[in-house]
Amino acid sequence: MVALLLAMASVAFGHEGHGRIRHVVIVYQENHSFDNVFGRLCLRIDRCNGSRKAELLDGSTLRLATSPDIVPQAGHTTRAQTAAINGGLMNGWEQVNGCSEALDYGCLTQYSPSQIPNLSRLARRFVISDRTFQMDNVSSWGAHLELVAATLDGFLGDRAPQPRGSGLRRMGWGCDSGFDARWQPYPGGPVSWQPSCVPDYGLDPVEYPYGGAYRPTEVEHVPTIMDSLDRAGLRWTLYTAARPGESGYGWAICPTFAGCLYTRQRNRQVGHQGIIRNARAGKLPNFSVVLPTWRRSQHNDESMAQGDNWVGRVVRAIGNGPDWRTTAIFITYDDCGCFYDHVPPPEGLGIRTPMVIVSPWAKPQKTDSHTASVASMLAFTERVFDLPSLTEEDAAAYDYRRAFDFHQRPLDPIEKTRTRIGEKELEYLRNRTRPRGGT
Repeated sequence: MVALLLAMASVAFGHEGHGRIRHVVIVYQENHSFDNVFGRLCLRIDRCNGSRKAELLDGSTLRLATSPDIVPQAGHTTRAQTAAINGGLMNGWEQVNGCSEALDYGCLTQYSPSQIPNLSRLARRFVISDRTFQMDNVSSWGAHLELVAATLDGFLGDRAPQPRGSGLRRMGWGCDSGFDARWQPYPGGPVSWQPSCVPDYGLDPVEYPYGGAYRPTEVEHVPTIMDSLDRAGLRWTLYTAARPGESGYGWAICPTFAGCLYTRQRNRQVGHQGIIRNARAGKLPNFSVVLPTWRRSQHNDESMAQGDNWVGRVVRAIGNGPDWRTTAIFITYDDCGCFYDHVPPPEGLGIRTPMVIVSPWAKPQKTDSHTASVASMLAFTERVFDLPSLTEEDAAAYDYRRAFDFHQRPLDPIEKTRTRIGEKELEYLRNRTRPRGGT
């Protein structure tokens, strides 16, 4: 009976939002936990669950230091995240690589609202979700796979894909990389290295004999939200690095799926600046994923302020554009980074990450404390556009319906601010050697 009532509520929400929301935009940044970004803001505004203290393994507590603008290095593999959670005690962070006492507890730091003024102002004005968790304890490649497929498709996602003897060596992680990733056919099953590619056996078998993978693969095809949108005649775009070698191409989503990379869908993966142009012109597609360049990513060893400037620029372009009244923006991070968070994840989910929901139909100055995950953004999209669910995960996911009021007076956008980066820091960032794909 409860499940039926929840399903009915989701259908009603979808139909109600369908007339108001015609554009869903996901701004997907890199590597931060909720307390790392919003712990101090929550305590200041007293409407969300944040912390300024961390508990260590010996039972002592440590006040979270102010993070420098250059994001500290910290391990964020599956092993590191599992160690940090420590069975739900949330006291294992000093076991994370780069986070020992000898290294000044780099992952036990957090930002003041003044360091990330755009994100902080958006969180104050619109909706904060303080219970959005990773779908799994995985790093970036797995998190990007889940973002559009609501599944890891058997990939463990515990590390970036690796070269395993292939001669391709393209600048990326997906089907065109020649890299392999750890894969398991079922929980507890044997682990093997398979091409880091979701195959599509509907491709030309002569040109793509392995479904688009570079060699034989045991991985099965799974559909994506892009496939669902295509079938419904809806427009979508992935704003990211469009070609191998461009900054952030490893985070690009299309190359992971042969059914995207080797079909006309690839044309929907365009450069980062496209989101600014389309927002200003009132040409937003129905569904967008906005990924950053390295410099704008807020990744470890990058500038938090430069990323905040980018987020502010994207939201300002949408807010000042013709599509504002029909748009819902979700601003979040792909994994924890892995920085401290004090909330134990619910069973089956990963560490809590920041989430701000921006829309003229978002409830003003509200906190949504219903348990959500990356799959919740897919659930929202599917219910607003009457699309089928991809997996059991997005079918059962909370869709942020409590964050919206489609009967309220529409909210106005807020102006962005720009943080100036110091010259010494800029020099460091200019001279830093970056991976050409992603991590």
